[in-house]
Amino acid sequence: MVDYFQRAKYFRTKKRLGQNFLIDGQVISDIIDYAEIKPDDTVVEIGAGVGFVTEQLVKHAKRVIAVELDEEAIKELEKINADNLEIIHNDILKQDLSELSEGKIKIVANIPYYITSPIIAHLLGEIDDLTNKNRSKISEIILMVQEEVAKRMSANENSPSKQYGLLTILSQFWADVKIMRNVGRKAFFPAPKVNSAVVKLKVREKPLLDLTDYVHFRRVIKAGFAQRRKNIKNCLVSAGFEKEKVQNALQKLGLDENIRGEKLSIEMFGKLSEELMK
Repeated sequence: MVDYFQRAKYFRTKKRLGQNFLIDGQVISDIIDYAEIKPDDTVVEIGAGVGFVTEQLVKHAKRVIAVELDEEAIKELEKINADNLEIIHNDILKQDLSELSEGKIKIVANIPYYITSPIIAHLLGEIDDLTNKNRSKISEIILMVQEEVAKRMSANENSPSKQYGLLTILSQFWADVKIMRNVGRKAFFPAPKVNSAVVKLKVREKPLLDLTDYVHFRRVIKAGFAQRRKNIKNCLVSAGFEKEKVQNALQKLGLDENIRGEKLSIEMFGKLSEELMK
């Protein structure tokens, strides 16, 4: 068994980059399994670090493109002896993924937790971004995130109210989201203060809902979650929707004016958005 802990210890991790290296061989092996890599697949690894996952990926994929920001980590990645590995020194949020490959790519990512939401938006596009060029290239994403974030990504209107929100809708609008496994703190060095989880996102060809106006829909959900203690009627009115229109729409859909946004399913938000446009 590879002693990842000893290897990680030699490398000075950088707090400012949110570095926590995955050192649990079983979790690494599970990630490779979840990615279901075929011999002709291209895998883009985000935040490859010192290459513990990378050195397994290169055994399975046709091409592995490791995107890493830290120069010292890149020196470690360069020691991996594999013809099918390309290393890109860049911030993933500045990287145009559509330039990297002709065909579809799979993403494997162990990212700093403080940039999870921006990265999901970068990979999938916002909900009103119908022709996002990154998303059009991606078939699926295997993502290591904070356990709380995994619960938010996979939540629904029946989940505890803190979990269901804008991140839920952003994730599920363009992908089918599933939590694959939980990962304890000891699986990393240095150990983070929170537990983690591996999430799999299968990217959709079409958005979850077929709507007339996606910009309008985004405005409606933003309003719906803007003030969590307020009911949906007051949230929408505060966001500039006409009171009468809001009341009519809620009535037409058989919704109580006092219901809160987090109790409406994504589909119901879609219907509400359409109704408010009439």
